[in-house]
Amino acid sequence: MAVRSTVLLSLAAAFAPLAQAQTTPSSAPVTSSSKSDAPIPNPPRNLIVPDRGKLLLTGGFSDVDGAGGGGLVPWALITGYGTEDSYGFNGHYTQVNLREFELRTYGVGIGIADRVEISAARHDFEVTGAALEGLEVSQDIFGLKVRVAGDAVYGQDTWLPQLALGAEFKRHRGIGNAGELTSPRQLGATDEDGVDLYLSGTKVFLAQSLLLNVTLRHTKANQFGLLGYGGDVNDSGKFNLETTVGYMLTRKLALGGEYRQKPRSLGVDDEGDAWDLFVAWAPNRHVSVVAAYVNLGSILGPATTVDRDQTGSYLSVQFGY
Repeated sequence: MAVRSTVLLSLAAAFAPLAQAQTTPSSAPVTSSSKSDAPIPNPPRNLIVPDRGKLLLTGGFSDVDGAGGGGLVPWALITGYGTEDSYGFNGHYTQVNLREFELRTYGVGIGIADRVEISAARHDFEVTGAALEGLEVSQDIFGLKVRVAGDAVYGQDTWLPQLALGAEFKRHRGIGNAGELTSPRQLGATDEDGVDLYLSGTKVFLAQSLLLNVTLRHTKANQFGLLGYGGDVNDSGKFNLETTVGYMLTRKLALGGEYRQKPRSLGVDDEGDAWDLFVAWAPNRHVSVVAAYVNLGSILGPATTVDRDQTGSYLSVQFGY
């Protein structure tokens, strides 16, 4: 019996660790620290209300053709203050008063995912002095712009600008109050309607409070398309240079200048290049105002017997969301 008891005690001692291991839980209890490390789900995005996440003044304004940009020149920036997860839209009205002419432009634009821009605008042009006083011209402009590379604001660690390709489809609406003159073809234009194609590069240097833009436009437009496309002097498309330099005085106020080269295709119009000096103010992300001194060069000089440059005021108001 003593021997049997000794064997049983030995077996119990040998299997004790195994029994203990089987009764231990297979997983450790969840501690409070592991609960706190669990990721918190992001709230659902609001796809109806724009997020307005861009910096002030970087949503661009509406240029004379309705595209997001400055006063005369489109930029690579997509219109509106919506980020890549949202959208933005705006409407604008622009009044340009020159010595013998007046130009009104108004329209709307929408930027989608900070990638695509769609715009529509109307030009109403009127001769207010000289030989053709009372003559009226109008056209519709439909624009499309796509950002293809870079980020003008957040790419501060690279010299690569934001790049965008754009197209402007211009449809002439005729000439009024000019007797038998009803079409730009009667002035020597080859076509009433046409398309402008452009490539824009825009860079914002935040440390220097500086914006630089260069646009290369392929066009045959006479006076922004108001006098048709092509002409008796030249009927081939040309690449024209356009530039903008802006300096941000504050996060809401900027000043600068623009230059826009224009083709010369009509014998009755010694068309000159355009430039401006502007001040832009954006008190918030819903309203912006651009005021400028503008020079659109000579307009219909031989036909109106006025050979001086057409200078005057430029005022544009934009409302957006």
